[in-house]
Amino acid sequence: MKIGVTMFCTASTIGIVKLAQEAEALGFESLFVPEHPAIPVKRETPWPGGGELPEFYKHTVDPFVALMAAAASTRKLRVGTAICLLPQRDPIVTAKQVATLDLISGGRFEFGVGAGWLTEEMNLFGVDVAHRWGQTKDHVLAMKALWSGDTSEYHGKYVDFPALWCHPKPVQKPHPPVLIAGEGEHVARRVAAYGDGWIPRGRRFTPQDVEAGRKRIEAAMKSAGRKPSGFTVSLFAPPPERALLQQFGSAGCDRAILMMPSEDEAKSVSLLRKWAAELL
Repeated sequence: MKIGVTMFCTASTIGIVKLAQEAEALGFESLFVPEHPAIPVKRETPWPGGGELPEFYKHTVDPFVALMAAAASTRKLRVGTAICLLPQRDPIVTAKQVATLDLISGGRFEFGVGAGWLTEEMNLFGVDVAHRWGQTKDHVLAMKALWSGDTSEYHGKYVDFPALWCHPKPVQKPHPPVLIAGEGEHVARRVAAYGDGWIPRGRRFTPQDVEAGRKRIEAAMKSAGRKPSGFTVSLFAPPPERALLQQFGSAGCDRAILMMPSEDEAKSVSLLRKWAAELL
């Protein structure tokens, strides 16, 4: 099983370039970053983690700018979003950002997407909150159209545009892997419809949950007429315990994305080295 890392990077944490270079040098497979473009001061939506919203949510860097710097300063490290809040973004602009990042990285980008949880943040961007996963699907399908062919057009409920040119195209064909977040009952249908992989949260899942979820998704993909051979499972923020990670790997997990605390350079490098010695 491949092992990557993720962090809520801010102006006060280790720099994204240093983080990427250290991760690559130590043998980690990938670096993922999350996204929260703006956090409303007044909110009623509770944080899914329980308790107060962590301070770093308010200071998170833009994922595409950060990953561009990470990709430009490394050679082999895969870079990705975990996750991009896709309904909060313009799909045409985002398609161009994804394709540009994939081009500059030499085909090393992984596009993890989700629908969001913070209602007040979604309202800032005009998201159809009650149907945000339907909006996510429409955005993904529109972006796939933009990534293929010299000209593209798309006509959907949430995205509608005439024939246009949108370049560059991604290096990875037909496009970078689209990894769908979530653990609910509909995730198998979503992955089968428009995803290439699955990102469940590791602190909520057991190896048995991953194995069962993988089987459901592969069955759904076959029912949809898709071959599940390239389908992947990237476990988000599992406990960094060697024996448990091995169990997840045996259960069908392809990648573990370890969550690093939002710390300064010295503490972050020390933790990376500790994990590399224990887990790689």
